[in-house]
Amino acid sequence: MDLRAYDVGAFLSMTDKMTEENILRMFQDTAERRGEEACLRYKRGGLWRSLSWTETLNEVQILSEALKKIGVRSGDRVALLSNTRYEWTLLDLAILSLGAVTVPIYHSSLPEEAKHILADSGSRMICVENSTQLEKILKIRGNLSDLEKIILIEGKVMGDGILTMEEFKALGEGEVSDFGSRIRQIGLDRTATLVYTSGTTGPPKGVMLTHANIAYEVIADEKTFPVDPGDISLMFLPLAHILARVIQFYQLRIGFTHAYAESIDKLLEDIGEIKPHFMVSVPRIFEKIYTKVMNDVESGSSFKKNIFYWALEVGKEHSAYVLKGQAIPTGLKIRYALATKLVFSKLHKKLGGRIRFFVSGGAPLAKEIAEFFHAAGILILEGYGLTETTAAINLNLPNMMKFGSVGKPLPFVEEKIAPDGEILVRGKMVFQGYWNKPEATREAIDSEGWFHTGDIGEFDERGILRITDRKKDIIVTAGGKNIAPQNIENLLKTNPIFSQIVVHGDRRKYLTALVTLNPDEVKSRANGLGMTYKNYSDLVASPEVHEMVKKVIDEKNQNLAKYESIKRFAVLDKDFSIESGELTPTLKVKRKVINERYKDIFDGLYSE
Repeated sequence: MDLRAYDVGAFLSMTDKMTEENILRMFQDTAERRGEEACLRYKRGGLWRSLSWTETLNEVQILSEALKKIGVRSGDRVALLSNTRYEWTLLDLAILSLGAVTVPIYHSSLPEEAKHILADSGSRMICVENSTQLEKILKIRGNLSDLEKIILIEGKVMGDGILTMEEFKALGEGEVSDFGSRIRQIGLDRTATLVYTSGTTGPPKGVMLTHANIAYEVIADEKTFPVDPGDISLMFLPLAHILARVIQFYQLRIGFTHAYAESIDKLLEDIGEIKPHFMVSVPRIFEKIYTKVMNDVESGSSFKKNIFYWALEVGKEHSAYVLKGQAIPTGLKIRYALATKLVFSKLHKKLGGRIRFFVSGGAPLAKEIAEFFHAAGILILEGYGLTETTAAINLNLPNMMKFGSVGKPLPFVEEKIAPDGEILVRGKMVFQGYWNKPEATREAIDSEGWFHTGDIGEFDERGILRITDRKKDIIVTAGGKNIAPQNIENLLKTNPIFSQIVVHGDRRKYLTALVTLNPDEVKSRANGLGMTYKNYSDLVASPEVHEMVKKVIDEKNQNLAKYESIKRFAVLDKDFSIESGELTPTLKVKRKVINERYKDIFDGLYSE
């Protein structure tokens, strides 16, 4: 077994001091230290507004009192169904301040998905963003015996037992708070959050993360990529995702300013206005920027193309020296300065002009994209982690980078490669188990405390990790969404026209599918339409059959979240078989074989 462990010797003597505070105490200490400096920024009515650290702490105390007033107690689960906004952070901290447990739900979740999470967690209360999210909960409320209260952040109240944000906050105003003494009593071993993650075949499981898990993750981040309290970062990732959540807590410990983007659609506009010093993102954003740049280049004149590609070659040459830590020749310095002035400066300006680095996570970043940005003088630090590891456990560093890798392990993390190539992790950030699922917990964490990630990887001679495969079938899209393909495939296969379906989309911007059909069923439908055909191959290639399949997929998509829906598909003229090596002896699809064998077809489904 190959073993890599971060050298934590320098940290061990500091461990007790660094972790004696839970995440609430970290926040309070920072708020008292930063005072009237800007903590949170958000846009309302076309204008950017700010909450100081003092105001943020006061708002959290009011919300904490309100929660206590309506009966939330230590250990209670309180759900949050909202897009990323500053109120999300305030409510999260207020929930945690009572020793209660925050249960995030993606704002894109369907009612049935939300019902599973609320029922499984036994959430007593839910905070919803607006009327759209409220309608989801009202559809399923009758099936949720534990759910007592609904808090509506904005929008129109529809039904009983619902409080507006204003009504809710009024309950906590004017109270004498025991906030300080209360948060000091919250132990590091206390569960802070249940984050539900996709299962391969069954419903999502609640990952139990403690205050200690989060505290150690934040400290590891601080020691790995320190930022200045005077910095500003733009938050746009969904706070239901553990990566965004950890960056939220990182900010609350360090004291820099967080601005909340209006939306993904307005992200570049917000970046231009906020001018962040660093940002955490998912690969899809970098892909969009890269595509836009390349499209602009290709639509330009030959003269502009020549200048761009000259600059790019100069940038790559410069990048190679930087990565090796070698002195840059004077001639190259001059050429690179010219390339930056003529070409790269435009990209820097679009990204606000102050970006020192990006952190990319949630899904693998294409090597070519990372190389392009680095050539342009923009640093992207790619990392690796899972919900079960409280986000990052590996990260590339400015002085230890390797494109196509996820970097070295963070402090407080041990990693080793099992005989079958699986990456195993042990350390302070590894979760406590799955909520109410002891068997699943035992399957994930062995008797020696090693968490089995389900990913296949290898270390190079410097201890840098590269992910080579995924042992489990979870798809991670370019947007960072974790999707269990078997759930979608099983849903689609409920229609008799289908024999086999393989959903594809790892590192891609949307899902596609490779389909094989039931010959008897498709022939029956074709005969019913009076179709004539020479053979089965001609039949499945016909526009009429394509439309049949499309109609069924479109119908099934109505039962899926937008990011889970199938956007494009291809139909094969023969089924998968054991003999061809595409099915196991128990008739399970060999996903890796299919993805490799039909790579050209899948690539074609993503061509514009």
